[in-house]
Amino acid sequence: MTAKKILIIVENLPVPFDRRVWQEATTLKANGYEVSIICPTGKNYTARHEVLDGINIYRHPLPLEANGALGYALEYGSALFWELLLAVRVYRRHGFDAIHACNPPDTIFLVAGIFKYLFGKKFLFDHHDINPELYEAKFGRRDFFYKLICWLERMTFKVADVSIATNESYKRIAIERGGKDPADVFVVRSGPSLERLKLLPPDESLKKGKKYLVGYVGVMGKQEGIEYLLKAAAHLKKQGRNDIHYGLIGGGPELELLKQQAAQYGLDDSDVTFTGRVPDAALLAMLNTADVCVNPDEANAMNDKSTMNKIMEYMALGKPIVQFDLTEGRFSAGEASLYAAANDAEDMAAKIVWLLDNPDACAKMGAYGRARVENDLEWRHEVPKLLAAYGRLFA
Repeated sequence: MTAKKILIIVENLPVPFDRRVWQEATTLKANGYEVSIICPTGKNYTARHEVLDGINIYRHPLPLEANGALGYALEYGSALFWELLLAVRVYRRHGFDAIHACNPPDTIFLVAGIFKYLFGKKFLFDHHDINPELYEAKFGRRDFFYKLICWLERMTFKVADVSIATNESYKRIAIERGGKDPADVFVVRSGPSLERLKLLPPDESLKKGKKYLVGYVGVMGKQEGIEYLLKAAAHLKKQGRNDIHYGLIGGGPELELLKQQAAQYGLDDSDVTFTGRVPDAALLAMLNTADVCVNPDEANAMNDKSTMNKIMEYMALGKPIVQFDLTEGRFSAGEASLYAAANDAEDMAAKIVWLLDNPDACAKMGAYGRARVENDLEWRHEVPKLLAAYGRLFA
């Protein structure tokens, strides 16, 4: 039987930097599918076409990182143009039987719909973000654009033959808000790969002369709540805890603003390192050295329902965690984390200090998290679920 051919379209991050998409693509390839990918260019990923592990990757430019309604319209409009152009190119060069679209944004159904209704191709929607809640978290309002985003989400689910969700909260949204048949919705979590997240000796130089290191990895964006972590660090410094350094890994639209805020809070380079986006080797060095890792995601409707990859990466490396008490965050981490009161920077600071001062508890929590990843959350546990979704798609 001829192998089925899949075209994956992702707009949010370049591939293979997008870990979930790359794990899905390589899993499909290893299980007999032919795979092509369309994604944006990004730092260190500038080749417009390359083949990695037998997967054709086509990248397109984006005019800017959106900020405001006009910026988003320009970014999404440009991306749609390139996605349609490259989808036609992939169709002619390689062919495909299905489009696998990863949000955000919820506009890629426009490309998938053309190939579904004109050429009979299948459409699988990979639900990464709940965009109505994301919009509200960023802008604090339910205006015309919020209603437009809700409509785009409904249309995406309507056009999709099968949907995969990153957790049970997203599955309920697909069924209740998207109107999907439960039989067409599969939970495929973004499990970490232990082949990538290797346990390594600490690099004491990363502590900048301090006794302890608190680690963070993620996007430097508004809804990530990094300001709470900076406030917690400033609070502890005022209390005389000058023995803690904070290593913050990641790039994003708020990076420069966060650096300014750190300075305003009285934090300098001896207190906080902002690495920007770095290769895996630097990320692993920082997280393996960290005594405690933090997920300061703001308590809001979007973050409450979303599974954060950073939590499972911390667990994979055996690190105790401090985060706000959110539904999916608690499901992922369980006893590997302490839970601060919602959006309370001082309570987060207290939880961080308690862990630093109780190394036995840290070791116990870290071991629990590592075992939970090995036994339940690692990507290999998600592979059968992804393949089941594709079995349903082509049934």
